[in-house]
Amino acid sequence: MTLQTDIDTAAAQLKGKTPQEVLTWALGNYKNISLASSFGAEDVTLIDMIAKIKPDAHVFTLDTGRLNSETYDVIAKVQQKYPQLQLRIMFPQAEAVEQMVSAKGINLFYDSVENRKQCCYIRKVEPLGRATQGLDAWITGLRRDQTANRSTMETVELDGDRNIAKINPLIDWTNEQVWDYIRANDVPYNALHDQNFPSIGCAPCTRAIQAGEDLRAGRWWWEMSNQECGLHVTSDGRLVRAKDV
Repeated sequence: MTLQTDIDTAAAQLKGKTPQEVLTWALGNYKNISLASSFGAEDVTLIDMIAKIKPDAHVFTLDTGRLNSETYDVIAKVQQKYPQLQLRIMFPQAEAVEQMVSAKGINLFYDSVENRKQCCYIRKVEPLGRATQGLDAWITGLRRDQTANRSTMETVELDGDRNIAKINPLIDWTNEQVWDYIRANDVPYNALHDQNFPSIGCAPCTRAIQAGEDLRAGRWWWEMSNQECGLHVTSDGRLVRAKDV
């Protein structure tokens, strides 16, 4: 059987299962597995769920060097609440950042989509590649209702670029379900969420949203149509979906 076949079988078996059931399955079936966390609402929800199943589970986060201070605050709070958690903080390659900033300026991402994608690649995508090396699977906080691009994603998929499984336990959840869980379980969360920041990335590339705006309208708002940084797309620019691989 191929990895794709195994993943298709798992996706069918896990359809309709709770996030906790999906996480229990994933942590039991993959020896080398880690949660990718930006410490947004979905990710702290998953951290709390995982800690109750496997307190010393592995988590990695990408410190781009341009995060909000509130993001560092919640990282510290999470480390305090879940002391057994194995947190790995990934940084971009310093030389690559220096060369990019020297050539194009500190805020190059506002000048063109090409520049923004280059910055995302150096600060996020390349470190993600290093973070996932040696893994059999990684866990994300993706939800279908976050963007149109993510609406067809499955609970378990094949990450074709890395040839490993990608687990999306919250794929069927709504934003309301995430926040109900956070409140019911007293989960630490980013204070920016209380200031109308539903989706939080790098400080220069994230703003609060207005009433009626899409939940991801505050990300790269000057581009109008872009909703992805590259972490969840294939090397040819498509969203990572099992059916595309």
